Amino acid sequence: MAPSMHIDKSVHKNVFLVGPMGVGKTMIGKLLAQELSLTFVDSDQEIESRAGADISWIFDKEGEAGFRVRECKMIEELTRKEGILLATGGGVILCEVNRQHLRDRGVVVFLDMSLEVQMERIRNDRKRPLLQGVDTGTVLEEMKTLRDPLYRSVSNIRIFVDGLGSRKVVSDIIDAMSERGYLRSY
Repeated sequence: MAPSMHIDKSVHKNVFLVGPMGVGKTMIGKLLAQELSLTFVDSDQEIESRAGADISWIFDKEGEAGFRVRECKMIEELTRKEGILLATGGGVILCEVNRQHLRDRGVVVFLDMSLEVQMERIRNDRKRPLLQGVDTGTVLEEMKTLRDPLYRSVSNIRIFVDGLGSRKVVSDIIDAMSERGYLRSY
């Protein structure tokens, strides 16, 4: 990773990470934000903070539809900020308005992974409301089929993370951003 690379804020003000649950958007986002001198924000954490409750509770009380309303409002607000790196929830791309805001207001990086790696990463995670009381493999496969085309439609860059450590993923993102003219060296 070249230390002389910095985000060219006159070109793009924000970087948005999208991708399936368990791909590492929060962990990678924190590292990438530090490298690019951006403020890290996680949309799910912001929703929880403002609601005073975790995502699972919101799903229990308001259902997925209620959560998505909160998420849309949060994405509208957060994508208007300047100089942020935003890690989004896995389903953020289900709403067309969210997709439009992401496309229009920053560089969108799709962190992708195989279904097998995703299954391994979230195997023991009990905090995912969409995976409670269901056949996890079937649900994840259905999500991938529905969501992958949407992730691809909003993204400027796609990084496949299978077998890569977080620092390598960050390096690959920075290289891709540089190659596509989102970064400049000085």
